[in-house]
Amino acid sequence: MLLPESTHALFVGLLLFVLFFSFVRERVKPDVAVLSAVAVLLVAGLLSPAQVLGVFSNSAPFTIACLFIISGALSRTGCVDWLGERMAQAAGRSEGRLLLGLLMVGLVVSPFINNTPVVMVMIPVVISLATRLSLSPSRLLIPLSYATILGGTVTLVGTSTNILVDGVARDLGLEPFSMFEITAPALLIALLGCGFMLLFARRWLPARETLTQQFSASADRLFMTELFVPEGSRLAGRTLQDARLANGQAQVLKLFRGEEEWSAPAPGTPLQTGDRLVVHSRSSAMVDLRGSDLVGLHAAPEPHGEVHDLETLRQRDVVIVEALVGQTSRYVQRPIRDLDLASRYGIHLIAVHRKDASMADIGDDFQLQFGDVLLVEGTPRQIQRFCDNGDLFALTESKASAQRRDKAPLAMATLVGVMALAALDVMPIEGLALIGAVLVVLTGCLKPDEAYKSIEWPILMLIYGMLAISVAMRESGLSALAAQQLVHWGGGMSPWLVLSLVILATSVATEFLSNNAVAVLFTPVVVGVALQLGVDPRPFVVGIMFAASFSFATPIGYQTNTLVYSAGNYRFSDFARLGVPMNLLTWAAASLLIPLFWPFQPG
Repeated sequence: MLLPESTHALFVGLLLFVLFFSFVRERVKPDVAVLSAVAVLLVAGLLSPAQVLGVFSNSAPFTIACLFIISGALSRTGCVDWLGERMAQAAGRSEGRLLLGLLMVGLVVSPFINNTPVVMVMIPVVISLATRLSLSPSRLLIPLSYATILGGTVTLVGTSTNILVDGVARDLGLEPFSMFEITAPALLIALLGCGFMLLFARRWLPARETLTQQFSASADRLFMTELFVPEGSRLAGRTLQDARLANGQAQVLKLFRGEEEWSAPAPGTPLQTGDRLVVHSRSSAMVDLRGSDLVGLHAAPEPHGEVHDLETLRQRDVVIVEALVGQTSRYVQRPIRDLDLASRYGIHLIAVHRKDASMADIGDDFQLQFGDVLLVEGTPRQIQRFCDNGDLFALTESKASAQRRDKAPLAMATLVGVMALAALDVMPIEGLALIGAVLVVLTGCLKPDEAYKSIEWPILMLIYGMLAISVAMRESGLSALAAQQLVHWGGGMSPWLVLSLVILATSVATEFLSNNAVAVLFTPVVVGVALQLGVDPRPFVVGIMFAASFSFATPIGYQTNTLVYSAGNYRFSDFARLGVPMNLLTWAAASLLIPLFWPFQPG
């Protein structure tokens, strides 16, 4: 299908509007929506297959993928855990020192490690420390997310947005950014933002209950018990309901009979001699069963050879754990029935928290999404296996200690080497990132399958799709038209005022759309604006770098916000309390500082 050339810009503009609407509605995953838009452009003849394949020559997504692997190695070898432990020791029992420690960890780590895994690793640490100090985690998790966002802007590799904007700018003819070119102004803004949070976060952020607190109103302890129906038991031929094992207080998870096995048998299921049952109950229910005339629970025969109707084989403590669904989890977009939690893992799903709504009544067709928090019951070992198999992060129980802490020096040396050599311009960052990613795998810091899992593939696909759409914008004339209109609407505005408005518009757009999508689309436009104003485009490009990361007012604009949104059981409005002032503060600071470091008329 070929459209008249005069309609190309209009068609691309309408498609972008539909795409943005899709982002806001969240009915379709962003990467799927973007790739669908690319397919439409191919069908319409506004993109050729060669142009789509050409975006894969952009080094930015490749660099981002390699840095994901290096970040995964640092997380797997316990480097981030170690920082959390040191922070906990320094904080003592002071909420103020704990908040300061969190902010410093975000600022120190995020310039060098992708901030999403940093936040995912730190959330359980924060929840554990908050519990120890009798604090609500919701007073600490938003500042953690904001600090990692600010820290990510400090270096070129601190966030995928910086790398992506640099790649797009290079394609437009600008000189590449060096590793620490943006460090000075970004660090000043980050310190200003952290100081602001240190003063106001504790006053403005609410104390919210976590899912565990909401669903654990009773202190009655949970148990997993394995029972046996012995010879001579009066329960042989009776149903589970008759045995008081299906009364709501006790639940049979599995029934074993010879070579057969049933998961969650019905209350009317009859018992037979030799049956083994895995029963989940509270301690009070076990006491009631023990004291009943019908059932006796004993691990050994009573004196005088008395036979009991049920005998205890083994008994294990059960815990309730909150588990966070990560971006790369294999459980994303899968219905609950496919997970088969009871028979495969022996655990029970109590509730799911998603976007200001806790769902205790979960149907088999319910599909999990990134950022969901699952409240699950089971033994620690069962839950650990469930989390490891699906790339979930246990929030309220510590995960097993990092498996390869002895490899931590190698992972750190790799990161330092990549950063130092990139700063010295020994090799372009994409080459150094590839070497670093290969090294952490070859040295055993990360297994090959873990390396692939550490790459956030949906982000890469979204980036490649947006790069293709930006080609369509440029070829259709939409980018140039948008730049002309912005300059026209600006009238006689000074470059500084135009830059300030660009930063504000980018920051607002990032609150509701993907930050990488905004960066790819806005960068060509602002370069065109700068050229029409007759000024250096570099300060405008830096403005996009910063503003596309400054997402504080909503939980959907940045991944780390989405993570803490669910983990802290926040409401949507909680982000606006602290986030809107943070947006205004960083907007003003960036508008003032950027022209000082990158003049509009370079000398």
